[in-house]
Amino acid sequence: MADDKFYTMGKEKILVIGANGQIGSVLTEALRKSFGADMVIASDIRQVEGHDGPFEILNVLDRQGIADMVKRHGITQIYHLAAILSARGEQNPLQTWDINMGGLFNVFEVARESGVSKVFFPSSIAVFGADIPRQMTPQNAVLKPTTVYGMSKAAGELWSQYYFQKYGLDIRSLRYPGVIGWQSNPGGGTTDYAVDIYHYAVRGEDYSCFLSENTFLPMIYMDDAIRATLELMDAPSENIKERTSYNLSGMSFSPSEIAACIQTEMPDFTVSYSPDFRQKIADSWPSSIDDSAARKDWDWQPKFDLKGMTKDMLFQLQKKYSAVV
Repeated sequence: MADDKFYTMGKEKILVIGANGQIGSVLTEALRKSFGADMVIASDIRQVEGHDGPFEILNVLDRQGIADMVKRHGITQIYHLAAILSARGEQNPLQTWDINMGGLFNVFEVARESGVSKVFFPSSIAVFGADIPRQMTPQNAVLKPTTVYGMSKAAGELWSQYYFQKYGLDIRSLRYPGVIGWQSNPGGGTTDYAVDIYHYAVRGEDYSCFLSENTFLPMIYMDDAIRATLELMDAPSENIKERTSYNLSGMSFSPSEIAACIQTEMPDFTVSYSPDFRQKIADSWPSSIDDSAARKDWDWQPKFDLKGMTKDMLFQLQKKYSAVV
């Protein structure tokens, strides 16, 4: 991680649900670096290699299983990351709704009943849709999502606010833009092209992009996304003014711009464009995000721009692929 700050002192015991995912795997590592490996329990629906600390199988639809784990480990904070993402969710909308919302209610209810002090719930720019300013979309823009994933996140934001106002449960949330990182594979999102493109470049392969070349979307580098999450959760409760979810942004660019940036480092890399069903999803989302509320309330500030991210992505992936050979 780019920032070695030790975020929160104390004897917190943390449960990460969905720890095998693109964000969950990196966030778990960062939390263990801050709190200690034994203080962070990673969980997911299946076991994978690479967890440097305690891991348990957990189905987010099993409320009693979550409750038992919280009680057994004395959990004080939950990071709830398990969800079906935008592009994959459109292939099975009803299952996506059941998993995303059923899991959310299970986590919130267990947290409320067990006295968990804080919950992190990730939202997304997928909550936006028609009738919004696409440039610098404001914090309080009308939410009209066009995907079941976005619908579940918009509903989750309102339930987060409800549980805070009615029960005093300290739920905190970020509307993640597209998250780009080298540490794990994409998880089925519409912005995944911006991760895949670097892998193709490092492997010396041509890339066919599933979005049009001038589709601008808000993005954030994984290091910044993880740091934002930790800083939000570390902020004093009185500083958290948005109890739905905070807009978050790092940068905005199009596929042609990221391709050109890669080509400054790898001139032979070529990209073609074959938009598919994900283009319609991307066209409903903001081109850029106004995250001034996060900057004002808890001093959020991104560190990576497109050029800095590209240099680090290529460097890290070249090391990663070299180690495999």
